[in-house]
Amino acid sequence: MELTEKSRKWFVATLLLGTFTMSISQSSLSTAYPTFMRYFNLPASTVAWLTTGFMLIMSVVMPLSPWLMDNFKFKPLYLTLLVNFVVGTLIVIFAPNFPIMMVGRLMEGFSVGVLFPSYQSIILEITPQNKRGSVMGTVGLVMGSALAVGPIISGVILQVMNWQAIFAFFLVVLSAVFILALKTVVSPLKLKSTNFDFVSVFMSLGIIGLLYFINEISHMTSGSYLNWIILGVSMILLYLFVRRQLKMPEPLLRLDILKIGNFDLGVALTSLSYMSLITVTIIMPLYYQQVLRMTPFWSGMALVPAAALLSWLNRRSGQLADRIGFKPVITIGFGLFIVGWGMLLLLSGLKSVWVAIICSMIIEAGNAFAMMPATTLGANSLTNELIPHGSSIIATFRQILGSTAIVLATVILGNGNFNAVFATFLVMEIAAMGLALMIKDTTAERVAEAR
Repeated sequence: MELTEKSRKWFVATLLLGTFTMSISQSSLSTAYPTFMRYFNLPASTVAWLTTGFMLIMSVVMPLSPWLMDNFKFKPLYLTLLVNFVVGTLIVIFAPNFPIMMVGRLMEGFSVGVLFPSYQSIILEITPQNKRGSVMGTVGLVMGSALAVGPIISGVILQVMNWQAIFAFFLVVLSAVFILALKTVVSPLKLKSTNFDFVSVFMSLGIIGLLYFINEISHMTSGSYLNWIILGVSMILLYLFVRRQLKMPEPLLRLDILKIGNFDLGVALTSLSYMSLITVTIIMPLYYQQVLRMTPFWSGMALVPAAALLSWLNRRSGQLADRIGFKPVITIGFGLFIVGWGMLLLLSGLKSVWVAIICSMIIEAGNAFAMMPATTLGANSLTNELIPHGSSIIATFRQILGSTAIVLATVILGNGNFNAVFATFLVMEIAAMGLALMIKDTTAERVAEAR
């Protein structure tokens, strides 16, 4: 289906507004944990499942995205995901107890898990390759900003209203998105009916087990045998899942595309960039509160400058990638990561809030130059029919490694060893720079030819 420039912009804007709102729900509850603990009279470890369960269900449904896009028109699929999220949000708002609230959160997580790879695939396929950098820069603005501003929005709302108001905010915005989507969203892709592989779906449940184990590492004791059994079973299921995808003529997920040059680097670099972004949004509020003795509200507000810079830079970094190529832009991104983590490590002894804010801004600026340009680099190495599989693989890896980063940072942090966290992620991003230098940048060659 051919779209005019105006209709394409409205289409993309509607997708991004819905995705932005859903993305906020992923990170917004961390500041509300104490409120939930008092309201339901539960410990923090139980309340944390509002986020953990959300992320688990997200991760396990991401591999289903290519099959859903092949077999269902995108417009009804998108509208259904919006309705499912809204219903889940209503359940959360009126939940009489915590288990019912979890049901609503899992419904929200399902919608986000399917939507994340789907909307990126659609945007990539309807955008000319020479404009993908700037468009995906806007996508990065949505993803990165939502992750960063989620805790800020919930913190501000909780200052004046109850916790239900956080979810009422999602409800109002997504109801408006649904109405807008009725007029602006279309189904631009041709359907190709494929069989639903229940066996692969069952095997993919190993993702849940793996993420569960990762999230439980910091709570494990010497007698946590059940967790090790879960890890063992999960790894077996994932091994069988990978082997089945590589052998089937029509797999649920085309894992063989990881052999394609630049796509493999795109997956790795996107994930490594996301690991730094999600870590800085989790660790820095703790640093502000525990080391600089700031209140939760002001520790959240201290994230605003970095989030604002990330938002401002994302589209500009994409435009720059379209002009000069992805390799130099991604290299700049990981260079900024190295500078930001290095400064935190060297200057944290000053205990200055302004130094910490500047370092956070440098790290999030690095994400603007690295994450979505790396995603676009990977997508550009694929044919259009493989893009849904590529987007699903990138989103799944990013989610798993993002969860791993949170646990890694939490375990290393212990009772306040922030310097060890800063050093760990500095080393990780130095290694990532080595991968960035391996990119074969065809965009740069195309730009040179055009000149």
